[in-house]
Amino acid sequence: MGIAERLSGGDPRSLGQVDQVVGCALGDSDRLHELFCCLFADDPIVRMRAADGLEKVARRQPALLVPYVDRLLAEVSAIEQPSVQWHLAQILGEVPLTAGQRRRAVEILKRNVEHSDDWIVLNLTMESLAGFAQDDVELRRWLLPVLRRRLADRRKAVAKRAGRLLEQLQQ
Repeated sequence: MGIAERLSGGDPRSLGQVDQVVGCALGDSDRLHELFCCLFADDPIVRMRAADGLEKVARRQPALLVPYVDRLLAEVSAIEQPSVQWHLAQILGEVPLTAGQRRRAVEILKRNVEHSDDWIVLNLTMESLAGFAQDDVELRRWLLPVLRRRLADRRKAVAKRAGRLLEQLQQ
């Protein structure tokens, strides 16, 4: 059974067979490539589960995704689906990036934090931006006012995360 088939169907709020797929992808570069290609599936459930799987790969073995970084920054960043955007934010915070890739990643994350209304995209994007801002004074200067504005967000989870990140960055 192919990866796309294993990621499809069932309750759209469940992760289905993502953990099994991640297990396959960690040990097999062909399966990892197949998982990556699922980001472009017609089915939004498959895309969401593929993004979740790739985020889990990035957390466990970030170097495996290095060959995909340029495509993440180009093709994947153009996907408008919130669940892909929030997993992309997490992936970009984990994988090794060159200086140029890091600049592009920050541009993408800035765009998403400014234009998304999805609370999970906002939270995870602010988190990744704060990680990058730890050693980037210019980015920190940009991010602090964004976080201050988010303190007044109507969603408590967003306001709370903004407050926690503000505290971390101001130490």
